[in-house]
Amino acid sequence: MMANVLAKKLPKKEWEICVVDQHKTHYYQPGFLFLPFDIYQPEDVIKPIDDFLPKRVNRIVESIDRVDPKTNQVLLENGDLIAYDVLVIATGCNIAPEEVEGMMSDKWYKEVFDFYTYDGACALRKKLQTWKGGKLVVHITEMPIKCPVAPLEFAFLADAFFTEKGMRDKVEITFVTPLSGAFTKPVASNKLSYLLKEKNINIVADFAIEKVDNETRKIHDYGGKEVEYDLLVTVPTNMGDPMVERSGLGDDLNYVPTDKCTLQSKAAENIFVIGDATNLPASKAGSVAHFEADVLVENILHFIEGKPIIYEFDGHSNCFIETGHGKALLIDFNYTHEPVEGTFPMGGVGPLKLLKETRMNHMGKLAFRWVYWNMLLKGLPIPFVPATMSLAGKDFTPIENEL
Repeated sequence: MMANVLAKKLPKKEWEICVVDQHKTHYYQPGFLFLPFDIYQPEDVIKPIDDFLPKRVNRIVESIDRVDPKTNQVLLENGDLIAYDVLVIATGCNIAPEEVEGMMSDKWYKEVFDFYTYDGACALRKKLQTWKGGKLVVHITEMPIKCPVAPLEFAFLADAFFTEKGMRDKVEITFVTPLSGAFTKPVASNKLSYLLKEKNINIVADFAIEKVDNETRKIHDYGGKEVEYDLLVTVPTNMGDPMVERSGLGDDLNYVPTDKCTLQSKAAENIFVIGDATNLPASKAGSVAHFEADVLVENILHFIEGKPIIYEFDGHSNCFIETGHGKALLIDFNYTHEPVEGTFPMGGVGPLKLLKETRMNHMGKLAFRWVYWNMLLKGLPIPFVPATMSLAGKDFTPIENEL
């Protein structure tokens, strides 16, 4: 997104745009949720990165060793140095199952799975095709995680999947979370808790995992609680890229301390951060990266021109929540407002309903894959979806003392 928009904004004779990425393939990560249930096929979530970059962008396929903000250089693992005037860190985050005792064992991708990676989602897809039932535990290790609602969506889709296979009575689903409720936002948790009861999904809250016992098939928390499983679908600890740690730019989880309004790194004013790489108190969701990009482009242009940075990111996020059987919810919130009721994207008109379970929301989520590949990555604006959260036609609860 950043490369495409900046390529249109920055004079070609004055600026070189370079993208460093060790991978050649881009994954539609929201689609990983659908792979285990055969809603999407593997080929639906994969495309070459080069398909989405403008010709003027210099792309380097190489791993990054570290960033040196003192010399304004990026050091590659092959020994090359790249000087920069402005740097955008977009290194995201990834799972770190090794952070929990026993999670990475010989049972990994046999009885213990993730679905936050392409390999994990594909392995779980194969497992579910032949699984005969038992205790299915959907588990979150700790927050923050990218797409905070995805584990709950997985539980809902699992309920629908096994119902449609005629074996729901053979599967006991338990949702285990370190939070005090199913959702990350209290308003959403209070309004939507009925879904768990309706779908006969157990919830174990305030569970701070200590270890996975592969022999007894139990997960244990530090307070003495234990949950038994036959199939464990876990969201391991999410951490920023190790490059961030090597660069001395990160916190304990390798997220980059970032000004939550300007999106500048707190280490250097010419380093900006976007998406899951930040430590912002915002959802680590794709919509956040999209809205950040709209703000960040303007801030970079102002920085280059020596003007004050006046555009502020408000923490805007909206997320579709698949609930199974062809329905979904939609939530919309930011730094200062809990998820609101009303309509999206146009206040009072819609067509999508907020905090309501509808088929239209489900269709919106499925349609977003086309929007992602054909508009979002190419830096094209999405009509009627502004970067800043709109309160028109919405009922909202403000979050006190956040800013």
